[in-house]
Amino acid sequence: MGSIGFIDDFLKIKKKNKEGLRGKFKIIGQVALGLLVGGTMVFHPDIVVREFNSNDISLYSDIKSSATTIPFFKNNEFQYSWLLPDFLSEYAWVVYVLMVTFIVTAVSNGVNITDGIDGLAAGTTAIIALSLAILAYLSGNVIFSNYLNIMYIPNSGELVIFCAALVGACIGFLWYNAFPAQVFMGDTGSLALGGIVAVLALAVRKELLIPLLCGIFFIELLSVIIQVGYFKYTKSKFGEGQRVFLMSPIHHHFQKKGLHESKIVTRFWTVGILLAVLTLATLKLR
Repeated sequence: MGSIGFIDDFLKIKKKNKEGLRGKFKIIGQVALGLLVGGTMVFHPDIVVREFNSNDISLYSDIKSSATTIPFFKNNEFQYSWLLPDFLSEYAWVVYVLMVTFIVTAVSNGVNITDGIDGLAAGTTAIIALSLAILAYLSGNVIFSNYLNIMYIPNSGELVIFCAALVGACIGFLWYNAFPAQVFMGDTGSLALGGIVAVLALAVRKELLIPLLCGIFFIELLSVIIQVGYFKYTKSKFGEGQRVFLMSPIHHHFQKKGLHESKIVTRFWTVGILLAVLTLATLKLR
């Protein structure tokens, strides 16, 4: 994902091509990576979920499963086969791979769009990565996963190390990216961060929590979709395009409203922290 962003940045900076990599080529690259991630999750022999005997925790079996966690429900495992009729249930993995592809593409674009003002994307990603580190630790711990009634995922504790490194990298980068920014991540960083967040959420089987945990990215992406969609609709119907926001993504709307860049970033971080706390609270709010 970083390579896709690098090509875009290279074309813009070195080749002086203002458009950079064309949108359709970005999407093709993101979809291809999403399919690769989905295929790996389905077919790699080491990616399993461990099921314990209800009477004896020392008895268990590792199974291949695309099950995920449903937030706010007590018996909270969701099987993608439920989306298909019984005679097609054996092809549930196809639905799962398509879902993974959509998530990887959406989250990477969400971070890319969020990276519009100094410190916003890096700070928000650090908050999300810390939350994912906690979820990964709990999923990789037999005692906590059993107590919280969540899936035990062997070796997911190793993801905590990766998440911690990601948090440290974001904070280190933020030192120089805070307003006024001295360095910028460009698409090389933003697309890579989005891909990382998406895959981490998928690895700990918390992809249905992405709209909540990554709420800032979701709102930013949604604001662009609403703005573009409404503009095109009104232009085709009335001959003149109209806008919902003063400017999209939504952080630029608040800039147009007169809020200082630092205030916008701080408030978005605050919302991001609240969303992260609520995400972790879903472990008990059922």
